[in-house]
Amino acid sequence: MTTKSSGFSLIELLVVVAILGILSAVGIVSYQGYISGTKQKSAENTMLQIALAQTEEYSNSGDYYTQGVTCNPESINSDLIETTLFGGGDVITEDVGYEMCIQAVGTTNYKVIAYNGKKTITMTANGVWEGK
Repeated sequence: MTTKSSGFSLIELLVVVAILGILSAVGIVSYQGYISGTKQKSAENTMLQIALAQTEEYSNSGDYYTQGVTCNPESINSDLIETTLFGGGDVITEDVGYEMCIQAVGTTNYKVIAYNGKKTITMTANGVWEGK
């Protein structure tokens, strides 16, 4: 005598739940990588804007704006960059997740440093990237 089952067994349900868990874990890791890459690209674009503002600063004053021979990428330095080079505009946004500073290199050069707590990106005045 055979009996007809009209539902799913517990094993079948557990397999489906396990597969969904694996797929969601892979999706979360991929999404976090995507977000991290997007924030880094936004920071790089901001650094390019700073380089353009530095060109204007050099045209106006004959010197680049720097924050010393050593600088720490932190919010106070980011705010000073926005105030000095961008007239107070919110260019280095919190959404990017990077803080920035402009380090003097010699007497006539600079580099822009960005740091997000894990990764440091550096761009020289000549547009050479380090840490990308």
